[in-house]
Amino acid sequence: MKKDIFTLLGGFLSAVLLFLGSIGVTVEWFNQASIEAFVFMVSAGAALAINFYSIWKNTYVSKKAKKQKEFLELNNKL
Repeated sequence: MKKDIFTLLGGFLSAVLLFLGSIGVTVEWFNQASIEAFVFMVSAGAALAINFYSIWKNTYVSKKAKKQKEFLELNNKL
C-alpha cells in the first residue's frame, strides 16, 4: 500500500513535469532526478514516522502506558 502511494506521487510529479514541458515552461531544478529524490525522501520520512510510532506504541513511554505497566507488574502479568 505504501509503495503504491509513493509510486502514485512520483507519477503525478512526472506528469506535471511533462505538462510544464509541453507548454514551454522549464524550471531548471524540477527534473526527473529531483522528482525521484523527492519521492525517495518522502518514502524514507514516512518509514521513519511509522517506525517512531510503532516504537512509541510498543513501549511503556506515555503516561497511560506507564500506568498499564505498573498495573501489570503488580498483578504479575508482565
